[in-house]
Amino acid sequence: MIVHQAYKYRIYPNADQQQLIRRMFGCCRFVFNHFLAKWNSTYSETGKGLSYHSCATALPALKTEYEWLKEVDSIALQSSVRHVADSFGRFFGKQTDAPRFKSRKHPVQSYTTRSTNGNIAMEGSKLKLPKLGWMRFAHSRKLEGRILSATVRQQASGKFFVSLVAEVEKLPLPTIELHIGMDLGLTEYAVCSNGERIANPRVYRKHEEKLARANRRMARRTPGGANHKKAKRQVARIHEHIANTRHDFLHKLTTKLIRENQTISIEHLSVVNMIRNPKLSKSIADASWGEFVRQLTYKASWYGRTLRVADRFEPTSHHCHVCGTVHPEVKNLSIREWTCSTCGTAHDRDENAAHNIKSAAI
Repeated sequence: MIVHQAYKYRIYPNADQQQLIRRMFGCCRFVFNHFLAKWNSTYSETGKGLSYHSCATALPALKTEYEWLKEVDSIALQSSVRHVADSFGRFFGKQTDAPRFKSRKHPVQSYTTRSTNGNIAMEGSKLKLPKLGWMRFAHSRKLEGRILSATVRQQASGKFFVSLVAEVEKLPLPTIELHIGMDLGLTEYAVCSNGERIANPRVYRKHEEKLARANRRMARRTPGGANHKKAKRQVARIHEHIANTRHDFLHKLTTKLIRENQTISIEHLSVVNMIRNPKLSKSIADASWGEFVRQLTYKASWYGRTLRVADRFEPTSHHCHVCGTVHPEVKNLSIREWTCSTCGTAHDRDENAAHNIKSAAI
């Protein structure tokens, strides 16, 4: 199976390279906004939008009009035109809202370029990018396959990263006869049908006080001043650390589940509705169940595993997995252990739900 996989690395550009990267951010943002405005005006006048081809053919004239556009990577400018067309495609496909203009004040800036004639290369701890040349980067993992594109990004914390998309062949893992059901929760992140319990890391909760202090410190600074920018960057670094820790936990957990089980059954959770609960919204967002399911989905597809999902209205918690008797009184969340009145089986609420999810998932 051939897939496109992204490899993210931190890069360490020197002062001149940083200046050029920021210049490319601005040029790509200018091109995107220019063609977005042109697309909107054309649509309001004629009722029809533009095509990628019509915008791409107009790009050379725009570069002639604005000479400073010739100083940056031309492929990155073409990618900005492609992003305008793709964003309208997603909008008309009812996947996203209407495209919006890019702002230089946005905390995250990026541009994308494609690999042609070896303009993107890796050699030890050095990385070569178009117009930027060679720079030091953190070679944290080995890149496999043929490089297709590179996205350079500056985070709100001020750090620079590059995401290299490569064409990689994924081979299915050896088949094993193990099927597991999982009940996701907040007290414990997951309870499995085999009795395994996975602790909830509660990453945001552990850093909540530190984040609150940093936010208060930023609020005391004068907006626009140097100290305000430093305090804002410190807040961004805490948020970045929280996100990195959470993603590390989720990637290790999902990879472990995929390697050890042939079939994984989970329940369908309406996170959008659940997060509206004002008492639990922060903890639900911290658990990041949506990202957990997303990672399980694509990893199961890559490695030949099966992911099953139980219906959201299936009575998994108050349904005895031994005899099938439904106990409506167990709907009360305060009841964590109960005994079936029909077969006399003593149940742990979450483990019983995991067994029911395993049998009910399709």
